[in-house]
Amino acid sequence: MGTADKTTQPIGQVADLTRRGTLQLCGAAVAAVSAEAKGRSPAGHGFSRDAAGSPLHITALSDRALRIQVGPFFKPSTILLSDKTIPFAAKEETAGEVVLRMKSISCRLNTETGRLSFFDGRGTRILAEGVRSLTPSKLQDQNTLIAEQGFVSPADERLFGTGQFQDGFLNLRGLSRRLTQVNTQISLPFLLSSKGYGLLWHNTGLMELNPRGTMLKPARVPFEGGSTTVSVTTTVGAAEIKRSLAAFECAFEVPESGRYGFLLDVGNAMASKYHVEIDGKVLVDFANFWLPPTTSFFADLARGAHKLRVVGDSKDAPWLSFGKVEDTTVLRSPVSEGVDYIVIAGPSAEDIIAEYRRLTGAAPMLPKWAYGYIHCRERYKSSEEILTNAKMFRARNIPMDVMVQDWQYWGKYGWNAMQFDEADYPDPAGMIGELHRIKARFMVSVWSKVDPSSDVGKALAKRNCYISGTTWIDFFNPDCAAAYWGAMSHKLVPLGIDAWWQDATEPENDDLAGRKTAAGPGEIVRLQYPIQVNRTVYEGLRRDAPDRRVMILSRCAFLGQQRYASATWSGDIGCDWETLRRQIPAGLNMMAAGYPYWTVDAGGFFRPGKSQYTDPAYHELFSRWLQFAAFLPLMRVHGYQTTTEPWHYGAEVEARTRATIELRYRLLPYIYSAAAAVTRKGSTLLRPLVLDFAQDPKALDQTTSFMFGKAIHVAPVLAAGVKSWSVYLPKNDGGWYDFWTGEHRDGGAEHDIAAPIDRIPLHVRAGGIVPLGPVVQSTAEADGRDLTIRVYPGADGRFELYEDEGTNYNYEKGAFATISFTWKNQSRELIISARKGRFPGMLERRSFHVAVAGQGEGKPVAYDGKEMRLQF
Repeated sequence: MGTADKTTQPIGQVADLTRRGTLQLCGAAVAAVSAEAKGRSPAGHGFSRDAAGSPLHITALSDRALRIQVGPFFKPSTILLSDKTIPFAAKEETAGEVVLRMKSISCRLNTETGRLSFFDGRGTRILAEGVRSLTPSKLQDQNTLIAEQGFVSPADERLFGTGQFQDGFLNLRGLSRRLTQVNTQISLPFLLSSKGYGLLWHNTGLMELNPRGTMLKPARVPFEGGSTTVSVTTTVGAAEIKRSLAAFECAFEVPESGRYGFLLDVGNAMASKYHVEIDGKVLVDFANFWLPPTTSFFADLARGAHKLRVVGDSKDAPWLSFGKVEDTTVLRSPVSEGVDYIVIAGPSAEDIIAEYRRLTGAAPMLPKWAYGYIHCRERYKSSEEILTNAKMFRARNIPMDVMVQDWQYWGKYGWNAMQFDEADYPDPAGMIGELHRIKARFMVSVWSKVDPSSDVGKALAKRNCYISGTTWIDFFNPDCAAAYWGAMSHKLVPLGIDAWWQDATEPENDDLAGRKTAAGPGEIVRLQYPIQVNRTVYEGLRRDAPDRRVMILSRCAFLGQQRYASATWSGDIGCDWETLRRQIPAGLNMMAAGYPYWTVDAGGFFRPGKSQYTDPAYHELFSRWLQFAAFLPLMRVHGYQTTTEPWHYGAEVEARTRATIELRYRLLPYIYSAAAAVTRKGSTLLRPLVLDFAQDPKALDQTTSFMFGKAIHVAPVLAAGVKSWSVYLPKNDGGWYDFWTGEHRDGGAEHDIAAPIDRIPLHVRAGGIVPLGPVVQSTAEADGRDLTIRVYPGADGRFELYEDEGTNYNYEKGAFATISFTWKNQSRELIISARKGRFPGMLERRSFHVAVAGQGEGKPVAYDGKEMRLQF
């Protein structure tokens, strides 16, 4: 059997800075780190004070955001747009307390304990510190600090964010997570609370959420699990890997009954299976060809002895940390300059996310065609395949906007040589031109690693641009980033490529750990590699192709990366119902962490082989998955070693696929307007329910339903063989309307909703206004000439229709137009505003068909840009 080790923390001994005996040690540690660093002490408009023996700095970043730094120095931020601070609106100091006030946030420092409490503009406490600690540590040949900060977490708090994880949790309160960057996991150290605050942990290295103090090391036991050979993706292409299972067990005790949080680390760079039992009860059972090395779960345990069993890959060396769930949230960085975090006050979650974007960068408008259907497979092997299939979409009247070339088009030139092999792609520019002729666009896969023997690789090697021991490019070196972009700009941009798929930008397998980069040891910037890659590509495109909007699809992301027109997706996931279910909280927590553009490989990346084309069970799963994908910021299909085009699956699947994509295209006026609000107002398109229903506790506990824009509630079907689906509709004045039937339903209640295989449960809130266009084959045909305006009465409502040229950045100079639709429920009047703004190609006149739910066919309206008032 294995062992249970009682330790203070998994990494190092953590000192409590509120105890005087520790302060001297920490002071020496801080001094040692400070002597090595080239940083700065926060100054300007800030407040500084020795708090319980450690230097504390508080600065105001805006009227609702405060930055807290504990330590003698901090380098300029690479996360925020600016280190600029503003003066406090007021400062009050009394015996034992200092109060710093801004319009929408204030903080109180207890000068005895050194702890801070935070309040919103109404004076309501939203957050309070717990124990804070700094501990000396070593990183390679440097001194560093382990920084830890605790916060009080009330029992009724819900916490969201930290990015995309595969553990299936939406509410993170009490959950343990280790934030690293690996395939299928994106780490964004930002938390959004139902209590009305956002918390940005300002550190670019690994972060731990709620680290646990007791370690379990189960020992290998006899197990007959057999072995299998699987085909998987690797950093050098597809590979056949033999895998077998093993079991590990140990006994442990808990001193008291209660709820315990666990973190499992498989002891390998990546996992393929999580299976955990305690006392014979299965608590975790999830598998995929690739999984992150850690996962998290809870267990309700009685006081006394228990038996743990883990089943995983035979090459795993698993260990677990665990502890009792308390009313605290703890954040820790094993490599840091000190405690450094930012608190953003609401009161609403929408306010918090908007402020986060103001601080870290607005998300630019993506090209209009990016909001259509993006078609991908692993992989097209020639220009002829791409064009044949693109034209087949047109012939079969299935809307499509983007065709995607996955890896290995470089052929004989070497990995990511930024060149098409002419044997299969004799004229890539001509191919792209032909796609443009049929109103389609082209995306290509580009990696942040390059074959050193390729022409590009040789040039990069001369500049010492490889991270030592790898073939990853050191994007922390500005000269290397410029050289990488120079190759892309010279070899690929002139071909007319429309979108850029930056794959494996983690870099894969958390590969910076133990390495050296131009920014220092890899551990310091362990989470930040993807933003450096995306920044390089975005800034290069804005300079070298200034008339074209940038669209990047990156497999990984970091705080602020949204400012580089970068969307993400959930990586190389599997294809079962549980995987589909887990993608929903994964995506919603990306949104809660402030990241607006995210999607999935609809149908799963690793698929069931040839049987997928004829298996009714997979067909049902695929159709439900595609319905979910239609209500994501970006809609795409992908699949490993698969011809993913819908006609390969039979007439029924093709018809359902066409209908789902057509619905997406009918919603384009709604989607594009919501996307404009993302850019202009810091809004969110894919909306966890905390953004709109923070006062409804039951809504906050829904893990697989969400809002799409501010009007439409989406509840994907996540099980096989169902004819109806239970849907909780949040509390909402005036209730809800079934999108499909118009039936009215009450909010604050669960409903059994008809869900035939061709229908996803959709509801529109009372007061919602939803514009719909006609079915088109490409966004290039979606000109807004004839729109249906659906109004859902029962509450006042407003919708702003946004339009611009769709493919360039003239909107940044004011070239766009808006039309507001305002519903006054009491008088049953719809006001269509005078149009505001102009842009080249704008329609001067158009037709609206206005339909009010429950009132028949509606009214046709000829609109010429002047205000109109319609009575119903």
